[in-house]
Amino acid sequence: MDRPVTEDASAGGPRHPPRGRRPSTTRRQIARAALELFAAHGYEETTVEQVAAAAGISRRTIFRYFPTKADLVWGEFDDELERLADQLAAAPADEPIFDVVRRAVVATNHFGAGALDELRIRITLITTVPALVAHSALRYGAWLDVVARFAARRLDADPEDLRARTVAHVALGAATAAYEHWAASGGDDPAPELDRAMALVAGGFDADDASVRS
Repeated sequence: MDRPVTEDASAGGPRHPPRGRRPSTTRRQIARAALELFAAHGYEETTVEQVAAAAGISRRTIFRYFPTKADLVWGEFDDELERLADQLAAAPADEPIFDVVRRAVVATNHFGAGALDELRIRITLITTVPALVAHSALRYGAWLDVVARFAARRLDADPEDLRARTVAHVALGAATAAYEHWAASGGDDPAPELDRAMALVAGGFDADDASVRS
């Protein structure tokens, strides 16, 4: 749930925001303000102080909710990981492993029309800004762990087992390729691209179905 962020004396900010500012600001609104500034002025060129000013909160408050400047770009990624883990855990026990992963990834990556511009900015930033490319390794590592733990349970293996890690890495590769293709093509909902990429993997790249062709 996206809870409001409010200033308080302990956070180094005023109890009541300055006139003209929102009485509270959510994590999503903070991330949106950051993405807009990064897109307009560049990631490296934009300071955390500028993001704080745009969101109507203090610099210190931003760091209470986003550990680093780079985390602003990823927004509510931790919540997305929780949804992915829930989808994987709820799958029928007899459903093939990669079918479950495919369905769960697609189900947790549907975005409303209002979020697509932000998503495209996010993908562009994390694939082109060197500092964010490096930071993405940490975020992708967390995603891999979620999928590997699911695969390990199905395989009755350790999450570090080669088979479990391979399932996770293959799924991440397909998802990354789909998102990069989607961002470059200017499409609408990225979910169909994700499904196509996952279908290619599941079909051994020999599928004839037109739905998996680019």
